[in-house]
Amino acid sequence: MIERLQQYLTLMRFDKPIGIFLLLWPTLWALWIAAEGVPDTPVLVVFVAGVVLMRAAGCVINDYADRDIDSQVRRTRERPITSGKISPKAALILFAALCLIAFALVLTMNWLTIMLSFVAAFLAATYPFMKRYTYLPQVYLGAAFGWAVPMVFAAQTGAVPNVAWLLFIATVLWATAYDTMYAMVDRVDDLRIGVKSTAILFGEADRAIIGLLQALFFVVLLIVGEQLEMGLFYYGGLGVAGLSALYQQYLIRDRNILRCFRAFLNNNTFGAVIFIGMVLHYALPLE
Repeated sequence: MIERLQQYLTLMRFDKPIGIFLLLWPTLWALWIAAEGVPDTPVLVVFVAGVVLMRAAGCVINDYADRDIDSQVRRTRERPITSGKISPKAALILFAALCLIAFALVLTMNWLTIMLSFVAAFLAATYPFMKRYTYLPQVYLGAAFGWAVPMVFAAQTGAVPNVAWLLFIATVLWATAYDTMYAMVDRVDDLRIGVKSTAILFGEADRAIIGLLQALFFVVLLIVGEQLEMGLFYYGGLGVAGLSALYQQYLIRDRNILRCFRAFLNNNTFGAVIFIGMVLHYALPLE
């Protein structure tokens, strides 16, 4: 029983929480801005729990969709479905259960949030199949992760203002950049088995395009800061995140697989310092 439970936890990637944080940070950015630093407790609890549940559900459906592909990649061939430790049917049941629990939480929110949740569920369920049809699955992932932003605004304020869509765009840009770093790790295997990614699409221009995406991300958040009249703490958070982006560029400079993965992981710090800047802005307003 314990071993089987461990396999299910592994399938949901609870042993690798980086994905939870990468989904959590833009959710918290949006919530702190929507609530002007004082989020409603039910909204905070529902969305933090929703992040954990939907990230787990996304990992399950991803491994189900990739069960034949994963067997051809050294890094993924021992995943629970591919290795036969969990059946595809059991994985689908788990995916449905996680989605239903998440939806039950959403039902405690307002009608607009509930309507937006159907888009979130569609994006989460279809993302794993995009790598078969487009070289832009990383952009699609960004949309899936970023959709929490309009949902948060809807739940907290009952509306989705323009600033919410700016944060959504920023999240798409950020996710495309960091997931391209992740895709650089598997580029050789993906080329061999015919899987598409932005790392393959960008080719030798990958570092430059990642840098461009990061620059555009900061432009969007500077616009957000100007519109909301944010203070020094907010811009200080962006400044530290900018240093983190430069460090990531340093790590991927020679496209070494291990360092590309380290650059991907560094995005947890990147997202966290931006959130800290937002928290300090609202908690310690400077005249």
